[in-house]
Amino acid sequence: MAFGPVDSQLDLVALEQRVLARWRESSLSEQVKELRKGAAPWIFYEGPPTANGKPGLHHVWARVFKDLFPRFQTMRGRDVPRKGGWDCHGLPVEIEVEKELGLTNKHQIEAFGIAEFNERCRQSVARYVQDWEALTERAGVWIDTDDAYRTLDNTYVESVWWLVRQLWDKGLLYEGHRVSPYCPRCGTALSSHELGQPGVYRDVVDPAAYVRFPVVGGEVDLLVWTTTPWTLISNVAAAVGPDIEYVRVRAPEGGRDMVMAATRVAEGANVIERFFGRDLIGVHYQRPYDFLPLDGDSSDGDSPDGGALRVVVPTSSARKRAPASSTWPPPSATTTWRWPAPKACRCSTRSAPTAPSTSASRPGRVVRSRTPTDK
Repeated sequence: MAFGPVDSQLDLVALEQRVLARWRESSLSEQVKELRKGAAPWIFYEGPPTANGKPGLHHVWARVFKDLFPRFQTMRGRDVPRKGGWDCHGLPVEIEVEKELGLTNKHQIEAFGIAEFNERCRQSVARYVQDWEALTERAGVWIDTDDAYRTLDNTYVESVWWLVRQLWDKGLLYEGHRVSPYCPRCGTALSSHELGQPGVYRDVVDPAAYVRFPVVGGEVDLLVWTTTPWTLISNVAAAVGPDIEYVRVRAPEGGRDMVMAATRVAEGANVIERFFGRDLIGVHYQRPYDFLPLDGDSSDGDSPDGGALRVVVPTSSARKRAPASSTWPPPSATTTWRWPAPKACRCSTRSAPTAPSTSASRPGRVVRSRTPTDK
């Protein structure tokens, strides 16, 4: 076959149109389909796109890459069906309709009417089918969009249930348990595809709250850091790391001293004494809010300091109140406060999580809520 001269002014769009016109005139895809009729089949189940939004360049990349496999198997002599389809389910469809109606939560959808909302979704799923068909043809992807299936049709739904029954009869289905991301706005679990939608995951900034827990019997406060201040109402203990070094620091503005992790102290602070978290186990402090009772009764002899709470290490039994110990500082305390923990204490001395980084914990700074190890 002789080739003509190459045009010095290359027009890629015109070249594309000439190739597509030649394919249409010769019914090339139909010829290939007829030549492979009766051959060994090779089935390719494509995840159909959702046509309620306009296609973009990234859709071209995905379709072209997927089209490589049917083309390769066709060249090997296999019969490869090319049936197209449209995905009509999932949050992408609902979110698009919510935007059109100005709805922002599930309660508004129920007030609008679930049946009417579903009908709006049905209308929206085929809104850009023609755009998708045109882009599919321009990309050179041979898919039969004239006889495409829709996932909302009963014929498709029934075929899915038929497949599920086949799996059940073969003993291939089992019940399991897994952690699923949950959307409180939509009131439903989220699939991996839905998690990939823009805006599902985002970084949010929470203020870091610092609270003083006054220690019973001493002019010193435990400096506690939290990103969930609402939990202070039900606070039952202050957790320390047994092997983490803590210090007593003189408050620069005067008043009671503060106890905090040594790595959290700012440069130039007046450090009075140093000790470890295991030296603090059993020390009592006044809880920030006392309008809720402790286990129904705070006068059971377990906490003789008027319902004061105690310092523990984080274990599965951290909510159990330890037997009473001496107040601050205990009679047996040395100048470095390294006194033994009460022998009757039921708290373990398992290592605690690493303390938060300095940049996220200094007063006036903020922390990111996606770093749970900082708590």
